[in-house]
Amino acid sequence: MNLANALAAAADRLASSGIPEPRREASSLIANAIDRDRVFLIAHPEYVLTEREAAAVDEFITRRSAREPFQYIVGRQEFYALDFLVNSSVLVPRPETELLVQRAIDDLRMIDEPRFCEIGVGSGCISISVLKNVPTATAIAADISDAALAIAEANARRHNVLDRLELIRSDLFDDLPLGPYHAILSNPPYIPADEIAGLQPEVRDFEPVNALTDGSSGIEILRKIIHGAPHRLLEGGLLILEIGAGQFESVDRIFDRNVWRSVDVLLDLQQIPRTVIAIKK
Repeated sequence: MNLANALAAAADRLASSGIPEPRREASSLIANAIDRDRVFLIAHPEYVLTEREAAAVDEFITRRSAREPFQYIVGRQEFYALDFLVNSSVLVPRPETELLVQRAIDDLRMIDEPRFCEIGVGSGCISISVLKNVPTATAIAADISDAALAIAEANARRHNVLDRLELIRSDLFDDLPLGPYHAILSNPPYIPADEIAGLQPEVRDFEPVNALTDGSSGIEILRKIIHGAPHRLLEGGLLILEIGAGQFESVDRIFDRNVWRSVDVLLDLQQIPRTVIAIKK
């Protein structure tokens, strides 16, 4: 089978499975499967796939047709202009989380030798992106999942920041040093448990459920982080959290104004309150 025929057949299979933009995805999957770029597919439609390449293409298209996320199939995702390894042990990094990263970078750049903590490191995309852009910073990051910590370590090594990032297995703050820290960052599980069934199959059926929801209202882990953060932050320290759509008012009420100087929120590109920034008194 040549590339032109393979692309047409793959696009048809993806379309029948309800994949948006099936031809574009088919092209990207085939390019990854045969270790070529998409320009090669356009320039060489007559290229005949080897048996190994044809098998790889079939595997990738079969997995995507089952609605497995593209990022898990190819094993990586771009985030904040960096390439991160991902698999089903970690959430796929999302553009809205770059809001949290940008705010952290902006504030930590103004501090000499800042030290921050991340709760729920996952792929490491948050901590690593901050460390790459704040060369004087050091960090400690925690996750309850050993598999996630392994991916974060691989990504930290890949981006040459492992010497400035300590990774620890911990359930929230339980096994973390007290600090104190200039900032605490987290994109915690915040989707209400009763909304999981209605999510896209790529999310519902493939992403780690304990990284998506707290098994309850979606607010409980956020509440624990907000309550646990103050005595781990320096005066003027930042708590930066990602939250879900419609959660800001509930989250805002958790903050004790006797402890926190201010609580603000940033909107994402869809104008949804997405990133909470609180400053400790």
